[in-house]
Amino acid sequence: MGEDQLIKEAKKGNKKALAMLLQQHYSFLKHYLIKVTLQPSLAEDLTQETMIKCIEKINQYNGKAKFSTWLIQIGTNLFIDSLRKKKTEAKWLKEQQYGELMKKSSNDQDRKWLETMEQLYQLSEEYRLPLILKHYYGYSYEEVGRLLTIPEGTVKSRVHSAIQQLRKELSKDETP
Repeated sequence: MGEDQLIKEAKKGNKKALAMLLQQHYSFLKHYLIKVTLQPSLAEDLTQETMIKCIEKINQYNGKAKFSTWLIQIGTNLFIDSLRKKKTEAKWLKEQQYGELMKKSSNDQDRKWLETMEQLYQLSEEYRLPLILKHYYGYSYEEVGRLLTIPEGTVKSRVHSAIQQLRKELSKDETP
């Protein structure tokens, strides 16, 4: 069966045809990604991710470009996404290190504020948002409820629970 026929069959749901198609292009794609990434293990991961994307989106292949070109495009996009992710992780790590440095170099009042912010960060959004809107921005319970599209009673409950959690965590930090 030729490549065009395998593609048609794969689009119809023929798993064997899809497997044959992917098998034919696996080595080509992997070698391309090794050249792009210069990291064989990353290239292997990206090749497999590309194959998974291909399986999921085979019906989106329109035949305007060669099938191998389509796979290269998917693989390249995944590689670019991985670079973005690494950049974001590096930025996050740098921010964490900066935060630790700030804690070490700041006075007691600043340190307590940073610890409070850290504890706020540990709260889930459903508790943190109502607490911040109520106590840091001064919205009424009713206004917070409208902003978050939850009942006023739920806002009160969440704010109360958030305060209790913060008190508990902050009192843990103060005990030697």
